[in-house]
Amino acid sequence: MIERRYRNRLIGLAILMMLALVGVSTRLVYLHFHLSPGVDRGARINAMRQFRECLAVSRGKILDRNGNVLALDLVKKELCASPADIASNRNAQAVAEIIGRILNVEPCVLMDRINRPERQFVYVTGYGHVLEDNQAAALERAKLPGVFLKDAMVRSYPRGTSLCHVLGYVNLEPERNGCAGVEQRWDRYLRGVPGLLVSERDGRRHELYDRRLLEIKARPGANVMLTIDQYVQYIVERALENAMREQRAKAAWAIVERVHTGEILAMANLPAFDPHAFRATEPDIMRNNCIANNYEPGSTFKVTVVAAALNEKLVAPAQIFDCENGTWFYKRRALHDFHPYGNLSVADIIKKSSNIGAAKIAVLLGNQRLYAYLKQFGIGECTGIELPGEETGLLWPVSKWTSISPTRIAIGHEVAVTALQMLGVLCTIANDGVRMKPHIIQQVTDADGRVLYQQFPVAVSQPIRPDTARLMKSLLVRVTEEGGTGARARVEGYTVGGKTGTAQKAIPGGYSDTLNMSSFMGFIPAEDPELAIIVVLDEPSNNVRTGGYVAGPVFKEIAEQSVRYLDIAPMGNTTVADRPGVGVNRGI
Repeated sequence: MIERRYRNRLIGLAILMMLALVGVSTRLVYLHFHLSPGVDRGARINAMRQFRECLAVSRGKILDRNGNVLALDLVKKELCASPADIASNRNAQAVAEIIGRILNVEPCVLMDRINRPERQFVYVTGYGHVLEDNQAAALERAKLPGVFLKDAMVRSYPRGTSLCHVLGYVNLEPERNGCAGVEQRWDRYLRGVPGLLVSERDGRRHELYDRRLLEIKARPGANVMLTIDQYVQYIVERALENAMREQRAKAAWAIVERVHTGEILAMANLPAFDPHAFRATEPDIMRNNCIANNYEPGSTFKVTVVAAALNEKLVAPAQIFDCENGTWFYKRRALHDFHPYGNLSVADIIKKSSNIGAAKIAVLLGNQRLYAYLKQFGIGECTGIELPGEETGLLWPVSKWTSISPTRIAIGHEVAVTALQMLGVLCTIANDGVRMKPHIIQQVTDADGRVLYQQFPVAVSQPIRPDTARLMKSLLVRVTEEGGTGARARVEGYTVGGKTGTAQKAIPGGYSDTLNMSSFMGFIPAEDPELAIIVVLDEPSNNVRTGGYVAGPVFKEIAEQSVRYLDIAPMGNTTVADRPGVGVNRGI
């Protein structure tokens, strides 16, 4: 009886084992051959082994006008690991300590990432963090099980913070989108086209090269060449650094433009930021104040009013205006001069920067004509420069002006401009009355050198006649002569024309008595202007904060070094025939 019971149990157990074995075998056959009606077995096998992979593409370079590299892609290494493999070897703590010594990171921080046995893949130091070359070499030598290095394309800016506001930066998303500056505006050219690989893997997940089905090579991004001159940019940035330190200003910015073509040779902002560390930068510091900061320009704006009145032949340089000994009541509202003056000619109103004189000329011009000239000079509209974030400034329509508006607009209040707009006004005067469109892109070329986009000088309008412009140039030269408000901007051996500006900053309820925007804009050489430069300092903190005293010397430092570097003679050395032709913009 006992033997029969054991025999029945053994038979039952054998039957159960056979059923289990048949089930497992059937499942293996199904998985291996994927037996489904109407489907080819070979096709199923290939489908299981097949994979698709996007091939990384290098982003195009950004170059200065002389071909110097300002931004490019570099291949770096990212530190990756398989926590499951590390756990199988039971050496997570040892791995963390070795990595910590090489990277100078606390092992406990690394343990939080690698001590996760359920994970097959992690970025040990975080996604987007690349290693220094010496760190990568040390980790390769260490040959840590479960730890490996992965190639990563990284955007590099060889000049660090220089030109950061113009260049912008690239984010850490897999698509590596351009953010701010040239990187953003010209992203569709710079980013290139990723490739595609369709192939098969073996059981160890290695590609079977003889089974490669499709390979579309990546198309590298196009190279963008700027009008910027790297050395002129250096001159400007160094001058602004000196001014920020000496004047204890909140911020400073400057632009250098070629008068006859509108090419931007330099565009600088301080404080600056490191495009490699954009995540640690406050948004306000990333703003390009040259094109995105609307400010009341103060006395630099007087050139628009005087130029318009001269062009209408309403006034002459020698015509006398009573400047009321420093205080004038118009529509029962007082207007003051910085220094009290009696009778001043139109020429001296510009030289001495009389608020009252400029206001009386504006009243003589009339609201409608003043507004029309300001629009022709480009006030209240974008210049169209090839960068994102440009502001339009502020110019209210005449219907919204008050009875005293023309007297305030004449001295740079009740109106807002960007530095590039204000420089455009000066360039128009320096260029015999022709307003050129400013541009910062010279050309875009693909990886094979074919030109995809070419920028030519473009004339936008002619607000004043050539004779009026020549007359205005002679008046602006007097500003930098002895007794003028811009005497500190003179450059030895050259004749300089320009205009100072000192605007009180608007605060709730009125204007501040202590916070100023101090500026100077000028052209050199005055006989045949080649360069126009504007310098703006935000809230200089020293006792004397006038534009001539604060910004004039910064202009001088930039101008005297730039003309020598560019080999510009004191009387100008570029003939009309030598200058690039004026054409129609074609491209983006």
